[in-house]
Amino acid sequence: MLPSPHHPARLVVLGFGAATLVGTLLLMLPVAAESRTATAPVTALFTAVSAVCVTGLVVVDTESHWSLFGELVVLGLIQIGGLGIMTLASLLGLLVARRMGLRMQLIAQSETKALRLGESRRVVIGVIRMSLVVEAITAIALTLRFVFGYDQGGWHGVYLGVFHAVSAYNNAGFALYQDSLMGYATDPWIIVPITVALVLGGLGFPVLFEVGRWLRRRTRDHRWTLHTRLTLWTYFALAVFGIVAVTAFEWSNPGTLGPLGSLQKLLVGGFHGLSPRTAGFNSVDVGAMHSSTLLVNDILMFIGGGSAGTAGGIKVTTFALLAFVIAAEIRGEPTVHVLDRKLAAPVQRQAITVALLGVGAVVVGTLTLLTITGMDLDAVLFEVVSAFGTVGLSTGITAAIPDSGLIVLVALMFLGRLGPITLATALALRDRGRRYELPEERPIVG
Repeated sequence: MLPSPHHPARLVVLGFGAATLVGTLLLMLPVAAESRTATAPVTALFTAVSAVCVTGLVVVDTESHWSLFGELVVLGLIQIGGLGIMTLASLLGLLVARRMGLRMQLIAQSETKALRLGESRRVVIGVIRMSLVVEAITAIALTLRFVFGYDQGGWHGVYLGVFHAVSAYNNAGFALYQDSLMGYATDPWIIVPITVALVLGGLGFPVLFEVGRWLRRRTRDHRWTLHTRLTLWTYFALAVFGIVAVTAFEWSNPGTLGPLGSLQKLLVGGFHGLSPRTAGFNSVDVGAMHSSTLLVNDILMFIGGGSAGTAGGIKVTTFALLAFVIAAEIRGEPTVHVLDRKLAAPVQRQAITVALLGVGAVVVGTLTLLTITGMDLDAVLFEVVSAFGTVGLSTGITAAIPDSGLIVLVALMFLGRLGPITLATALALRDRGRRYELPEERPIVG
């Protein structure tokens, strides 16, 4: 039997906290650094949190600062963070769905039935199998290119392929190059596999599982769930918006797309239209982008990707549901309908709560960093949204932020990665009836 409704969310927080602590201690060891000297606690903590929360922000260069042992620790934290997030989010989502199902069927029943072992096992195995298959295919493609295209022979080419494949699928954004992927900006054999992996990881396991089941059917009469339809439509609509906006704004920028040919601009623009969805890789200098492009990136990073995946942000479903709520209010409709389904009032409240708490976290974090660092608003806001959305893109200010500011970013990364999952689950499992209602009154809005 499951313990109290609050217990699953606590387990998620404690699990990630424990992984962060172990990762920090390992990265502080002299053997983890290339110089064989102990790494400062704040630097180790920041790197561990960034890895386990699959963010990608770094204060030291991954390849030059960390030894092979340190890089493997980072890679392990990325894999644990990605698999753990997908597995726990899927299990918690199943838990919520089953309880809500029971409440609809048995209104008077107040007890919650435990998940059957077979269901739990199938979800976990499905997540792990999907993750390993996508990572393996991506690693093979990247390894072949590194070995035959860049003479990275032997185990080093394999290591490069595996590291970047795991980082891409888990939307971590860690790269073994100081300039991320800028050296491969116009190479489709590197950029395309990484892009496919980060999109698959960002869609979320429930969507991948349902689409995979649909593709395996001999007939195509299976109706997708509202979650899958909403995620796919919103994800790809935002992808088109991001690609078009970034490519258009940066087309003539001499610091980014300007020097490239037309096809190369489309490749780089497409990559940077998708990467802010929490992947964190960059193939051009983000610090050289126009302010308008940075703002587009802020929007995409804040929204993030699909639920129960490796992406962060408030999630595309939250964003889409808010759009439907606004549209219904503007039309004066008494209820909210989403793709031929009625949206329950508690779900509307959950979406509003998650979005507004996200806005609050970004505002507080930005004001705090502005006070600590005195840096420009564009750069600070970008850094804060990148941390909260667990993206990892930066205009280049991360290493210049003092330790107190790094702690703020650590809190934002942890909140951004765990907040949407734990908050949504806690809200869904804490339905409480009222014994009485107070008199109704309508204050003026707007």
